Amino acid sequence: MEIINVFSHFHVNINDSSLYELALTHPSCNSEQNTKHQDYERLEFVGDSVIGFVAADVIFHIHSEMDQGLMSKLRSYLVCSKSLANYSRKLGFFEYIRIGHSISRDQLYKSDKILEDVFEALMGALYLDQGIEVAYRVIDEILHDDIVNTGIDELVDAKTRLQEEIQSEYREAVKYVLIGESGPAHDRTFEVEVLFNGLVLGKGVGKSKKAAEEAAAKDALSKRSI
Repeated sequence: MEIINVFSHFHVNINDSSLYELALTHPSCNSEQNTKHQDYERLEFVGDSVIGFVAADVIFHIHSEMDQGLMSKLRSYLVCSKSLANYSRKLGFFEYIRIGHSISRDQLYKSDKILEDVFEALMGALYLDQGIEVAYRVIDEILHDDIVNTGIDELVDAKTRLQEEIQSEYREAVKYVLIGESGPAHDRTFEVEVLFNGLVLGKGVGKSKKAAEEAAAKDALSKRSI
């Protein structure tokens, strides 16, 4: 297995290749090879903490305008399962994962959980093999653009942002009212208005009441920004 290819883009000279081989071994291999814990699960535990630390440190120094709550939301957004899985796809880590016959390569590529676990395990292996400075540099390079460019609208849902804007000026809350439903029972469409003191701030449509309320809040926010 050409483990060095996994981190060649980051100019890392691997010392202990067995760590990276372990990080790229799915637990399904154990049953077929009659082994125990010869997979990425322990390294995943370490990598999760290292990624969280680096993300928090970089966010703190880049986003001086963010309070604790927003920094926490941004870190959660960056290190959630879907985000880390997408980094694994983008960096081609999925190509090197060893899996048992019970999992197909197509299932592997589509599995956010497996790709998240492997990303964390590889960062754990990198930390153990190279130390915190190299691990920090690599993780920062991977996350940096998203840390800089992720906006508040991606971190906080529209309903929460609208409520916070209203309550920064008034003590009352907005109200969501269902004004219409259409479509068959298995495929309903809902229309909602969001009101404040009887004034319609926005309208929204969605396949669930929650989605319609979110759309109405986005409509209200767009109108308030004009």
